Amino acid sequence: MFKIAVIGDRESVLGFKALGLETIFADEVPAAQEALHRLANEKCAVIYLTEQLAAEMKDDLDRYTDALRPAVILIPGKSGTLGIGMENVYKSVERAVGSNILKNN
Repeated sequence: MFKIAVIGDRESVLGFKALGLETIFADEVPAAQEALHRLANEKCAVIYLTEQLAAEMKDDLDRYTDALRPAVILIPGKSGTLGIGMENVYKSVERAVGSNILKNN
């Protein structure tokens, strides 16, 4: 059975624990990188990662962009959104459809 995990600072991800998701508290990028790669090697289908950590992990995230598993989904952290998650959605739609049908130009 595949699992779903959330990586981020304690305040941002603690609520996901109540939903039964595996929560990994990471305040620093190296801890988040280690957790991301460990979960990717385990049976983890979906990994939610806070945008604040993802902003400094581009190379790590690029490694999983075209992979079937895991799907890495960026979520806002406690300090709000950085817009990275939505930008990734726009890029994915553009790759799939050929043009960005979601973004207002």
